[in-house]
Amino acid sequence: MIEVLPVEKIREKMGQNLGVTDWITIDQVRINAFADCTEDHQWIHVNEKMAADGPFGTTIAHGFLVLSLIPKFSESIGVVPQGAYMAMNYGLNKVRFINPVKVGSRLRDTLSLTGMEEKSGNRILLTTTHTLEIEGVEKPAAIAEMLAMFFVQ
Repeated sequence: MIEVLPVEKIREKMGQNLGVTDWITIDQVRINAFADCTEDHQWIHVNEKMAADGPFGTTIAHGFLVLSLIPKFSESIGVVPQGAYMAMNYGLNKVRFINPVKVGSRLRDTLSLTGMEEKSGNRILLTTTHTLEIEGVEKPAAIAEMLAMFFVQ
């Protein structure tokens, strides 16, 4: 759930888990479409026959495909400062790709609020940490610190 909150209430949520998203299936169609968009057609991602004999026994998602799902996951969970009329992706502080995502796997995101800065010009910078979990796998696919700049009235 997205919560629209005054800055004081957002501060109270610092360090808290904001929730867990629904699962998204990573199928070969999605992997191939990402390969086409990025022109990254490395065999481990798109050549099912070669990948079957490779180190993972199947194709795997691109790390950046996994990372690119954060905006989708963020549609359902998070906090927004009261009065915000626009938000922009402000970048990433840290990203680690911990575990490969095999084709057919399901991913979800556990999101926590890890930073907030009030900036000049009625802007608020929020940092959220995303733990991208693979269903049935102990270690996550990735952990990323995402920055979002909110413009408030």
